[in-house]
Amino acid sequence: MHGANDVRTATHGRHPDFCSRRIAPSSSTGKMGGNHQIPNAHFKKKWHNVIGKVNPMGGVKTWFNQPARKVRRRNARAAKAAAVFPRPAAGPLRPVVRGQTVKYNMKRREGRGFTLEELKEAGIPAKFARTIGIAVDSRRRNRSLESLQDNVNRLKAYKAALVVFPRRANKPKNGDSTAEECAAATQHTGALMPVTAAKPALEKVAITDAMKSERAYATLRLERMNKRMAGIRKKRAEDAAAAEKDN
Repeated sequence: MHGANDVRTATHGRHPDFCSRRIAPSSSTGKMGGNHQIPNAHFKKKWHNVIGKVNPMGGVKTWFNQPARKVRRRNARAAKAAAVFPRPAAGPLRPVVRGQTVKYNMKRREGRGFTLEELKEAGIPAKFARTIGIAVDSRRRNRSLESLQDNVNRLKAYKAALVVFPRRANKPKNGDSTAEECAAATQHTGALMPVTAAKPALEKVAITDAMKSERAYATLRLERMNKRMAGIRKKRAEDAAAAEKDN
């Protein structure tokens, strides 16, 4: 007969490393006691062949063709620029609008197209605007004078730098550029009049002795106390006036 401390008796003849997991607190402290198996979960070892959310087809998705994709995108951009020459490679000019909802209305971005009112203020017919690289959106409306003026100035700046090639070189029409301007024209690459955030102008003032002597924290505390005591002081003044009237 084996003793109480014999390993075979405690683990039913099996090695301690292969016994089942059992939680047996040895004392009131709640610590684990006994000769239990040490947790050593391996999870899924063949994760690279598992079909799941990472890759529905199974296996690890690689990206070894990324350098070739980069070259392909570059060649596609060059081919598109050559196809639309001499027009800007970035596409038509678009207005500056603000994002929708309160969360994004402080951000300025490019919109779909200029409104008919903006084109009218800039002196550009809507039908002619589409032929000179200006996007038109007949559904958008101007809801502020500030946005209207910004986009009108944007159109005027674009029109001032625009070079219009005549349909027939030997028969230029009114509004077409001269032969010298057409010969010196180059294709615009990159973003076309990108939207930039205007930096606020900081006003610099000289620091005086009166500013240095101000106690900002004490002033805030005093004004906070005055606001808190306004009702109490008013009630005291009314009671004092009533008592003086009675006397």
